[in-house]
Amino acid sequence: MSSLLGWLQGIGGNVIYIAVGLMVFAEDALLLGFVVPGETAAILGGVLVSEGRVNLWLMMAVVSVAAVAGDSAGYFVGRRLGPRLAARQDGSKRQQRFERAGDFVDRHGGVAIFLGRFVAFVRTVVPAIAGATGIRYRKFVFYNVPAGIIWGIGNVLIGVVAAQSYERVASALGTGTALLLGVLVVLAVVVWRVRRQA
Repeated sequence: MSSLLGWLQGIGGNVIYIAVGLMVFAEDALLLGFVVPGETAAILGGVLVSEGRVNLWLMMAVVSVAAVAGDSAGYFVGRRLGPRLAARQDGSKRQQRFERAGDFVDRHGGVAIFLGRFVAFVRTVVPAIAGATGIRYRKFVFYNVPAGIIWGIGNVLIGVVAAQSYERVASALGTGTALLLGVLVVLAVVVWRVRRQA
C-alpha cells in the first residue's frame, strides 16, 4: 500500500484521478481483482485528498463512476463469455469461490449485486456472473449504480479519515507509536476476518 501511495504521490495532479479511476475500473471490468487493488486505490485517493493534492468531490466522482463503469464492463464480459469464465477459474479455492459467488447471485439476484460490491472477491466476479446468468442489464444497473456510488464515496472518505486520524495520533504520540498502533489494528482486523471465515 505504501509503495502504491508513493507512486501516486509522485505523479501529477490530474493524472492521479486517471490512475485511481483506471485501477478501480480494471478491478471488475477485467476480472483483475486479484491483481489490481481497486479498493486500495480508492482509499489512497482519500489519503491524497487529505494531503491537499486532489479535490474531494472530484475524487469521489471519479471513483464512483469508475466503479459503476467497471462493473458494467464486467457484466458484458460475463454475458459474452458465459460459462467459459468459470472454466478460467481453475484450481481449488478460486473455483469454489467463483461457484459460491454464482450461487449467491442465483439465490439473491439484485441484493447480491448490491451487496457484492462491498465484499472483496465477490466484487470482482459478481458483475460477470450476473451477465453470464442472464440477469437483465436494467436490473443489474438498478442495483449496481447506488452500490458503486456508496462504495466510491465511502472508500474515499475512509482514506480521508484514516489519514487525518493518523496525523493526529502521530502528533500526539510520535510517529513510531502511531505506526505500531496502526500495525496492531491491521493485525486485529486480519485475525478477526480469518476466524470469521474459518
